[in-house]
Amino acid sequence: MNIVPNSYSRTRRSLVAAVASLTAVGAVGVGAVVCGTAPVLADAVHVQAPQMPSFADVVEQVSPAVVSVKVKSTVQPTADDGSDGQDGFDNLPDNQQQPGFKHGDGKPRPVAQGSGFFISEDGYLVTNNHVVSEGSSFTVVTNDGKELDAKLIGTDPRTDLAVLKVDGGNKFTYVDFADDSKIRIGDWVVAVGNPFGLGGTVTSGIVSARGRDIGAGPYDDFIQIDAPVNHGNSGGPTFNLNGQVIGINTAIFSPSGGSVGIGFDIPASTAKLVVKDLMKEGSIKRGWLGVQIQPLTAEIAESLGLKSDKGVLVSNAQDAAPGKKAGIVAGDVITQVDGKDVASPKDLARTIGAYAPGKSVDLAVWRDGKSQTIKVNLGTLPSSDKQASSDDGKQAAPAKVDALADLGLTIAKSDDGKGLIVTDVDPNSDAADRGIQPGDVITAINSAKVSNADDVSKAMTDAAKAGRKAVLMQITRDDSSRFVALPVGKA
Repeated sequence: MNIVPNSYSRTRRSLVAAVASLTAVGAVGVGAVVCGTAPVLADAVHVQAPQMPSFADVVEQVSPAVVSVKVKSTVQPTADDGSDGQDGFDNLPDNQQQPGFKHGDGKPRPVAQGSGFFISEDGYLVTNNHVVSEGSSFTVVTNDGKELDAKLIGTDPRTDLAVLKVDGGNKFTYVDFADDSKIRIGDWVVAVGNPFGLGGTVTSGIVSARGRDIGAGPYDDFIQIDAPVNHGNSGGPTFNLNGQVIGINTAIFSPSGGSVGIGFDIPASTAKLVVKDLMKEGSIKRGWLGVQIQPLTAEIAESLGLKSDKGVLVSNAQDAAPGKKAGIVAGDVITQVDGKDVASPKDLARTIGAYAPGKSVDLAVWRDGKSQTIKVNLGTLPSSDKQASSDDGKQAAPAKVDALADLGLTIAKSDDGKGLIVTDVDPNSDAADRGIQPGDVITAINSAKVSNADDVSKAMTDAAKAGRKAVLMQITRDDSSRFVALPVGKA
């Protein structure tokens, strides 16, 4: 019998080895799962950001001092005309916020909502005059939601400031005014207020400009900021990074009605002085000179023999006013007040207004080609501007017409012999360019009274001989007076 030696055994041994090998591989696989040795994923993205300025610390400290101001007004009942009792909003100031509806039941109704801030521990707070001007009762809402009644202490429409007082014995968190002379264009600022009645809202930006004149009043000297402020921010503070108030939000430039990044603040230096007087007296009393003034242009300065156009030109001195009593006359140029240069009409108005009534000041005045000093005892600025009385509308008939081609004017003698009436103006002349119109009355040229064409010709000749390039005409219109410089010998 033939036997194949070890063939089965060899096959069996091969199978056993294979199974053992698979078992070993399986064991390794199980071990891998159990021990967690799979490939590790990359960390999540994390960027080390550069350190940027944060306003959080400032906001945390100053926010308790900022409040919302709610204003109500009592409106007399009106006859039932079938309307819904709702007034339009067109009569409200541009920056008066959150107007309500005025109903005819005699009860106080919301008419405005703005912002304000405490300036003393015992509850004095500042806001805008235009926020409270139509109100009869006032409520402030603090940062933590408490509503407190407030009374009106005083207002100053000329600077659009008002002071309210909250009673109750509480000690309020308050803020202080900064020295705004130290702020620079580009400095960071934070505005805190109550836009659209939403409650405490914080915006940030920079100081964009200084000394802005927006035509709001004689004391315009606004700080422009680009921190977004909207309706409802009026009366709210703008802070520097030290938590001091650099200005008070009072107006915005907005073609659309919302913030476009141009806001205007009353400077802290102005507010500090006004607020102090309002807290003490309830009103503001300012010095008063009683003269009408206009800018001193380079042409006018040259016509008067002045080497600089710094100063203001007096176009009229009001009767019985301090200026006229002291000897100020039309045609004078005021160049200094108590040794301080006068840069513009606004500058003079602010300087005189900062003095107390009765204060004696020295005015440096340029007259007849030389400077002199006039001492004036200031009066009290009237509460409302005096309106000049208008004439009866009659115009004196021309007595004799003369054409002054060099000036582009046709003039006639007045019946009373006081001045020359402009009867026609060449539309292509310098006179037309400077706004002279038919009906204007020329009362003087280079401070010399004129009553006929010869007076005009003589004034022009004298100016040319003196080497001056222009003559200065005093023009009256509708009982107001101004000066116009016209080139000599130019057709």
